[in-house]
Amino acid sequence: MKEIVLTNRKIGMPVLLGEIVLYLLLTAGLIFAINNGSSSVVVWIFLLTVAWIPLMGLKVLKPQEALVLTLFGKYAGTLKDEGFYWVNPFCSSINPAGKTKLSQSGDVRPSKLGIAGESAQKQEAAAEKKISLKIMTLNNTRQKINDCLGNPVEIGIAVTWRVTDTAKAVFNVDNYKEYLSLQCDSALRNIVRLYPYDVAPNVDTTGDGVADEGSLRGSSEIVAERIRNEIQNRVEDAGIEVVEARITYLAYAPEIAAAMLQRQQAAALVDARKTIVDGAVGMVEMALAQLNEHDIVTLDEERKAAMVSNLLVVLCGNHDAQPVVNSGTLY
Repeated sequence: MKEIVLTNRKIGMPVLLGEIVLYLLLTAGLIFAINNGSSSVVVWIFLLTVAWIPLMGLKVLKPQEALVLTLFGKYAGTLKDEGFYWVNPFCSSINPAGKTKLSQSGDVRPSKLGIAGESAQKQEAAAEKKISLKIMTLNNTRQKINDCLGNPVEIGIAVTWRVTDTAKAVFNVDNYKEYLSLQCDSALRNIVRLYPYDVAPNVDTTGDGVADEGSLRGSSEIVAERIRNEIQNRVEDAGIEVVEARITYLAYAPEIAAAMLQRQQAAALVDARKTIVDGAVGMVEMALAQLNEHDIVTLDEERKAAMVSNLLVVLCGNHDAQPVVNSGTLY
């Protein structure tokens, strides 16, 4: 289905003014026929009855709105620019996703009550026939997905998108909003299962046969771009352009969150201890070197070992050291 944009239909105001003049002329003719007792009164009444039909073809579009028109079931064209239009009065507008409400921008409207509420409902019903060309944000619900290591993670994404081809959006799929939402869920699952939550050894996330350090937590920009490309490939036939995809929530599933937290804490503790030990060894080496260089004291191997042991205890301990003062001789 190829989109046909109607560009020569911005004649709404001349048609409206012409209808007003026509009604004035028909009313004057009817009054004249009644005053003269003419038999053409029936004709004037009939013309007044059907003269309003061209008014059904008047359409008003705001910026970033489109209207898909069909004539007796056949695609007639699309109005895509703001303005006051007039089209065939027997054309009907169609938008199968007009009443679809998703967790996205543009789908939440405040409820209005009272007498003005009826008018607002009518305006809302008319707006449902129009297709928004604005950039919208779809915030799908969080999903529980197993990563490449089999660990269940919860992840949510926000997808910004817009309609670029109204004919494809209306006629190629049943409901382009629901279609986009389902394709987002499917693409998210396909990409997330290729990555571990955190960096893991011997994992290939790019498909080139070489292990890398890709992960959901550390490579969020790359993951988001792959998700966007995956969604775009799926919704191309629906006339939708995916502008951006971003990860909005990422965490381990509740059933393993506590265990994984302990694992992360243990890994962090090991890394911290390693750093402390490396620094302590360097300080001990520097202390022995300076003692030897300045010839402050001469230590045999046994005393060096005792000194190294004491220094490591002081430098690597979790608590402050409690020294024992030897008041006797050195030996």
